[in-house]
Amino acid sequence: MSKLKPEDIAFNKKVALRIKELRMKNNPSQSKFAEKHFIDRQMVSRWENINDRRGVSIHTVNRFCKMINISLKEFFDTDTFL
Repeated sequence: MSKLKPEDIAFNKKVALRIKELRMKNNPSQSKFAEKHFIDRQMVSRWENINDRRGVSIHTVNRFCKMINISLKEFFDTDTFL
């Protein structure tokens, strides 16, 4: 696996922060969010981890969007990604 560029790391952090922002609007507790959507709390924690250099895949972002009933466009349509 090649080393990520600084801009890729910054993008991964933005995605993690956006997931956390939207999850907190939906349910402020990682545990309760995970329970509601039948996933492990540790999975939610990994999605929101800004230090995880792997980031999350677009498939994971899409899955998260479906959980909170928004589109991918809505997920990325924020000043965070400008």
